Amino acid sequence: MVLKPSGSEVALTGVFAALADPTRRAILTRLKDGDATVAELAAPFSMSQPAVSKHLKVLEQAGLISRSQRATARLSHLEAQPLREAVGWLMDYRAYWAESFDRLDELLDDLKEQS
Repeated sequence: MVLKPSGSEVALTGVFAALADPTRRAILTRLKDGDATVAELAAPFSMSQPAVSKHLKVLEQAGLISRSQRATARLSHLEAQPLREAVGWLMDYRAYWAESFDRLDELLDDLKEQS
């Protein structure tokens, strides 16, 4: 049986795939400070603007950025909502880890009492 992913699962997959690359994470970090052109985003990297544009396309397809035109400049803008959804998914596992640590604490307490 093969499960068909829902639309939100497909979107989440795109977000995590986009975040897997350190260059794309660095671009998102830069965009926290405000909109930027491709040239501004490419400046700190030793790669061409077309290479940065390919990263921007992946981020745009994942919904992590939007792009707009201002005069002759094409600006990239951070879209935070997909990140919130990714954090929400990860937070579901926070309770799992908290319970695991609680069980480990209980086990360690039992071992201390036995020794």
